[in-house]
Amino acid sequence: MTTTHPTHPSPSATTTKTPTPRVATLLKTTAALQTLTLFFQAATAGALLTSSTAHDLHHIGSRVMYGASMLYLLATVLAWRPGGASPRPALHATLFLALATAQVILGIAHVPSLHVPLGTLLFALSALTLSNRLRPARRA
Repeated sequence: MTTTHPTHPSPSATTTKTPTPRVATLLKTTAALQTLTLFFQAATAGALLTSSTAHDLHHIGSRVMYGASMLYLLATVLAWRPGGASPRPALHATLFLALATAQVILGIAHVPSLHVPLGTLLFALSALTLSNRLRPARRA
């Protein structure tokens, strides 16, 4: 008995869709929010050297930054699962959130020798993500 195989794989198995305009806007907005909160964290970290109120701002900002990272992860999952986009941004956002978790732990533990460089790395990665989101899509 011979089994027939389809000559063409299903479209969802070979191609990924681009996010809908609404999801693309959500991705851009959450990436921008994440980047802005990281910039705020850098500014308040510098202010820690001269101001006593900067500690409170940096502490509150860390929670907002962590929430913004979670929102970006949620946006990438929404683009991927129901939207059919590539899972790669969701993987990157998951790894970013893991680094952000380490950043928060290092900050609470008062380990500036690792906390500061990791914060710089997080800001650079977030800025890169934002620049990729703002770049027009390539046409095939």
